[in-house]
Amino acid sequence: MNPLYELLIIKSFIMSTFQNVNEKMTRYRWVICSLLFFATTINYMDRNVIAFLKEFFCSPTAEGGFGWTNSDFSYVTACFTAAYAGTTIFSGIIIDKIGSKLGLALSLIVWSFSGIANAFVGKTITFHIMIRSLFGLGEAGNFPASIKTVTEWFPKRERALATGIFNSGANIGAMISALFVPWCLIHFGSALGWKMAFILTGTAGFLWLIFWYILYESPFKMMKKGKVSESEYALIHSDDAELTPEQVANEKAGIKEKVSWSKLMRYPQTWSFFFGKFMTDGIWWFLLFWLPDYLKKQFHMTTQEVMWPTFIVFGIAIIGSVFGGSIPMFFMNKGWNVYKARMTSMFLIALCPVFLLFTQYFGNVAVFGTSAMYLATGLICLAGAAHQAWSANIFTTVSDMFPKKAIASVTGIGGLAGGIGGVLVQLLAGFITDLYIQTPERAYGIMFAVCAFAYLAAWVIMKALVPKYKIITDL
Repeated sequence: MNPLYELLIIKSFIMSTFQNVNEKMTRYRWVICSLLFFATTINYMDRNVIAFLKEFFCSPTAEGGFGWTNSDFSYVTACFTAAYAGTTIFSGIIIDKIGSKLGLALSLIVWSFSGIANAFVGKTITFHIMIRSLFGLGEAGNFPASIKTVTEWFPKRERALATGIFNSGANIGAMISALFVPWCLIHFGSALGWKMAFILTGTAGFLWLIFWYILYESPFKMMKKGKVSESEYALIHSDDAELTPEQVANEKAGIKEKVSWSKLMRYPQTWSFFFGKFMTDGIWWFLLFWLPDYLKKQFHMTTQEVMWPTFIVFGIAIIGSVFGGSIPMFFMNKGWNVYKARMTSMFLIALCPVFLLFTQYFGNVAVFGTSAMYLATGLICLAGAAHQAWSANIFTTVSDMFPKKAIASVTGIGGLAGGIGGVLVQLLAGFITDLYIQTPERAYGIMFAVCAFAYLAAWVIMKALVPKYKIITDL
């Protein structure tokens, strides 16, 4: 370990041994985690609005809708996903240079303004594609900045848990949308309600921005302000053996080190993360944007009836996010190394989505009657929870193996991969649902089969690329 850290840890140990009752270790890192949680909540609340407007957008113009087809809707969501993916890689590089605080703030401002602007483009699909693409540009910075922040504020053994906690905001945001958007359509009427859904959700981010600027600084600066104790600071950096004295000095001074993106692509660890995201992110996009449509077509539910099943699916996914982040800690406490614990956990998680193969069987109303919706939704709950558990761990594989200066860049590369996969899944969903427009249960049966094995395939590729744990120290 770096001598500077050894001295600080020894000092912190002595202080913690002889400290009086009023001198306890601070836990300010969890305040930072809560800020990331609320940012992600707002991110997914804004993102998922359009999923609950699909029925209105695809209704005939004679009934007051936009007259879109399923494919039209898929073009909008696919273009958003493409813009998100294409920008994530650059946002990661930018955030590595300008830092987490400014990077996340700028990202939120762009996506919040764009979300509000979505209410003023009418029914023309081209305008929706343009605004939703701009929205994707803004949202692309959320995860690179958040993962970088977790890396800066948490020791390795806590990072999956911290990531799982802030990542659970994705489910909270989706849950809020599940209740709030249908309420807007009912309360304001469809003609005004869809606009108010975009406007009201889009304004939430600016309130968060106030707290972010007040409460966030680097751990070193917060230690100087007295918000972080020396013992907590030592804990945060307790396993940063890869840092040189120069890197320690740069971190304290707030100097951002440059990282070569082209060099990152030479490492199999980068490609492992790339394919892991490519294979699985699209599954979550599919659930986000198409779950309400599935429930309406499979079980003939109304907009109001769809609220609670979707609310429950994303609510249970929170358990997966937090619990999934804690699974590796169980193995690490048994003495396993970080990578073995992480990959074992991810393999167990990857087995759960396979149960999606039985969704349409248990969702057969002719066989199971009114219980069919609950049985099918239960299997989707399991898959959603598994995805969030997977997500908490795959993000943390980056901070396990890369130095801090490269975290946002590698996360951005993975975001690009996930976005590409998301675009393909969105276009496939639109094509399949239009192809089997008279038999939607068959269309969704195909989609669930695609989702079922995505995680196992991703795990096999990741393990083949990085069979053993190896920290990158030569960037």
